[in-house]
Amino acid sequence: MKIRDLKYLLAYLIPFSAFLALELRSVWSFSTVILAFLIIPVFELIFKPNPNLISSELQLDKSANVFFESILYLNIPILFILIFRTFTIIQLDITNIETLGLFMNVGIVMATTGINVAHEIGHRKGKLNKICAALLLIPSLYGHFTLEHNYGHHKWVATPEDPVSAELNQNLYAFIYSAVIGVFKNSWRISFRMQEKKGLSLWHFSNELIWISLAQIFLFSLIFYFGNFFSLIFFISAAIFSFSLLESIDYIEHYGLRRKLLSSGKYEIVNEKHSWNSEHEIGRIFLYELTRHTDHHISSIRKYQNLRNLRNSPQLPFGYPSAILVALLPPLWFSIMNPLVKSYNN
Repeated sequence: MKIRDLKYLLAYLIPFSAFLALELRSVWSFSTVILAFLIIPVFELIFKPNPNLISSELQLDKSANVFFESILYLNIPILFILIFRTFTIIQLDITNIETLGLFMNVGIVMATTGINVAHEIGHRKGKLNKICAALLLIPSLYGHFTLEHNYGHHKWVATPEDPVSAELNQNLYAFIYSAVIGVFKNSWRISFRMQEKKGLSLWHFSNELIWISLAQIFLFSLIFYFGNFFSLIFFISAAIFSFSLLESIDYIEHYGLRRKLLSSGKYEIVNEKHSWNSEHEIGRIFLYELTRHTDHHISSIRKYQNLRNLRNSPQLPFGYPSAILVALLPPLWFSIMNPLVKSYNN
């Protein structure tokens, strides 16, 4: 491991800022919001994209290094400690503004430390990795994500069959609504199809979505039982905010890009032109290289530290956090992105 690899520890600034907000509150209540959607975008404007390539030797060295694995799995206790600490703080007499800030902070952490890391771990083999991914998703009420993502999204990406591949001129708000519903429905369809292939009942205990759903109900029941109705609403709202952020990233990742339908009736194989990438290094670090998304779809088992910059892949003019802010204003988003989409789809 090289000193430069320690850069991934910066990703912990997201949950750290949320802990800071909990302890200091007042003007600090929006610390994570400010970090994610002000400080990081500003840094991405200041520093130019860094399209460095990774040699095969470095890939082998990184794959063998436990450091890159450890910083992923450490997010599990961090997430649940934050949830517990947030639960205790919101029982106090805090202002409405502080409540709003803390709710948004927790939602951002659930989306990054939770869902984003679960996305990375969820591509790993083994039952333990499945459990770890589920633990990171349960607080966001998005435990069904891994199943649909691995067996649905990766198969149908950049086609009309994929609910999380945004169409040209589809605005962010309409997309989030359709994506959340589509992902939920598809995940259960996939789970039922898997059960049928095993010759088992759709509702057999081996259906992982049943256990994940029960775990989600259990967690939020605990929040209500040891807290109150406000606590329940707070964390449900934070969960909704977190998976809305996830779907905002999904919107950015494949907006308008389409695989060609071949004469055989099948779609062309996923290639470099079917995902939007960003080489803005700050955003890459905080999202564990999620922004090198093309290579992830070409090889979903490639670990985050080994993802490559593929030069022919569609490149965003800004980082992912900045892109979310732009997408909040559909006319601005369309004016910037539609010409780029057309150039890559031709």
